[in-house]
Amino acid sequence: MSAENVRKYLEKFNLEGKIREFDESTATCEDAAKANNCEVGRIGKSISLWIKDKPIIVVAAGDGKISNQKFKATFATKAKMISGEDVERVIGHKIGGVCPFVLNDGVDVYL
Repeated sequence: MSAENVRKYLEKFNLEGKIREFDESTATCEDAAKANNCEVGRIGKSISLWIKDKPIIVVAAGDGKISNQKFKATFATKAKMISGEDVERVIGHKIGGVCPFVLNDGVDVYL
């Protein structure tokens, strides 16, 4: 999934001009916070997981973690990461660039 696809998606909401692109890496929360001159907790990180055979994304604060106990109570299963080699195919974005919209069909997002 390219930045151009995200830009086209944001055009629907007149937000395409709000995209910020950086010369330095923003692949990790720490890198993105540094590039944006903000705290890591202000960066949203996308975590690609399986719920049984269904892919989902959980968006959490950059300095947050998923509580296994709360996850299991909410979804009635343990959190299982989508393997690195499968993320782009399943979700529609490469690791380090997973945005919570313009996803492949069937991917639910939880904040």
